[in-house]
Amino acid sequence: MSKQEKREQKIRKNPTNVLLEDFEALINSYGYIKSSGSHPKARIGNYTLPYKRENPVKPIYVKELLKVIDSL
Repeated sequence: MSKQEKREQKIRKNPTNVLLEDFEALINSYGYIKSSGSHPKARIGNYTLPYKRENPVKPIYVKELLKVIDSL
C-alpha cells in the first residue's frame, strides 16, 4: 500500500480530525487547488469544492470531498 493510499484510508476512517496538509494532499492526488478569492477551491474533474483553510479541516468539507472522489 502506497503512502497516498494510507493517507486516504486514514482520512476515510476519521473524517472529523483531518489536518489541512493531509486534506490538500488528497485534493492534489485527484485534482488541483485553485487559490482565488477568499477561499481556495478544490477542482476534481468537473466538480468544484470551496473550502476554508483552517487546521483541522471541518468534517463537512472532508465528507464532501470523499463523496466527489467516490463519484469518479
